[in-house]
Amino acid sequence: MKLRRELGGWLLASPYLLSAAIFFLIPLVWSLSLLFFRWNLITPEREFVGLANFGEALTSPRVWNAMLVTYKFMGIIIPSVMVASIGLALIIHHIPRLKELFAVGFFLPYLASGVAIGLVIQGILSYGSPVNEFLRNVFGTSPRWLRDPFWAVLVISGMIVWKLSGYYALIFVAGLQAIPRELYEAAALDGAGAFTQFRRITLPLLYPAFYTVLVLAVGITLGIFTEPYVLTGGGPALATHTWQLEIYYQAFERFRAGYGATVALINAVVTFVTILIIRRLAESWGARRGFK
Repeated sequence: MKLRRELGGWLLASPYLLSAAIFFLIPLVWSLSLLFFRWNLITPEREFVGLANFGEALTSPRVWNAMLVTYKFMGIIIPSVMVASIGLALIIHHIPRLKELFAVGFFLPYLASGVAIGLVIQGILSYGSPVNEFLRNVFGTSPRWLRDPFWAVLVISGMIVWKLSGYYALIFVAGLQAIPRELYEAAALDGAGAFTQFRRITLPLLYPAFYTVLVLAVGITLGIFTEPYVLTGGGPALATHTWQLEIYYQAFERFRAGYGATVALINAVVTFVTILIIRRLAESWGARRGFK
């Protein structure tokens, strides 16, 4: 009976295991085998180059620029999505009726296709769109939303924040519901106002939700690809050219599979180290407030 139960468990898990092997494990092993070769994805011959791919990647201005652009996005998106999702969570938490309906409504952008959203935003921000015509009529000019480095970064960041905030707000709502109401009542009796209650009670006790959202958001921002690929193609002047776009460019546009795999491996290592450091900082902050 024990053997039958174990076989049944493996059988039920087999679709996921099979898909993971096909779409993750096999490509991972294949990409590792390309690190030391020069290959154009077309011819069967591969040229062994040793550590040349690593040397080129570590000294490439494009790779360093892609890393800085990725961290720039992270510096904009992480604080913005935290503020937006906590704000949405507070709104949902204090809605007297139909909380579930509003929660689902805020969550829907997360389910939408990034390509579809990007095409819609392209239309909204095009030169002849009603938005830009209104700005030109009122102010005499309109920004070059996707052709100016400053505005392009803000547009892509805003799109990602809009997409993620509703999902992360649900995590914060769960955290708000776990805070005992008696704490607020006791604080009110002691004369604490709404802002003091939020700063002294709500924010510290939201640490578990804050920790979860922080790690998830960092992982997503370090892997940005769809939004800049659809909206700007990495431009203007590589201002939105993230690490994922550099990997795609080298492997599938310049047909340098070995070099692209090398950049991908460096990206994976830096992503792992970045998430590890941020986790340690967040855990240290939580430990000082009684969370372990």
